[in-house]
Amino acid sequence: MELVIELALLAFLITTAICVSFTKRLLSAIIMFMSYSTIMAVLWVMLVAPDLALTEAAVGAGITTILFLLVLKKIGSMGAEEHE
Repeated sequence: MELVIELALLAFLITTAICVSFTKRLLSAIIMFMSYSTIMAVLWVMLVAPDLALTEAAVGAGITTILFLLVLKKIGSMGAEEHE
C-alpha cells in the first residue's frame, strides 16, 4: 500500500513540475510550485528524512511562496501605475 502511495505522489510531483514549466499565468505557477514543495516534503517524510522534510516545507512551500506572492503583488501594482 505504501508503494502505491509513493508512486502516486511521484506521478503528481512530476506532473506539477511539468505544469509549472508550461503555465502562462504567474499565480497558477506559484500555486503549483507550492504544491510541488509540499509533495516533496511528504516524500522526504516517507523516506525517513524529517530534517529535509522540515526544510522543504519551511523554505520551499513557505518562505519561497510568500516571496513569490509579494513579488507578484508588487509587479501587479507597478503594472497598474504604468497604465494610469
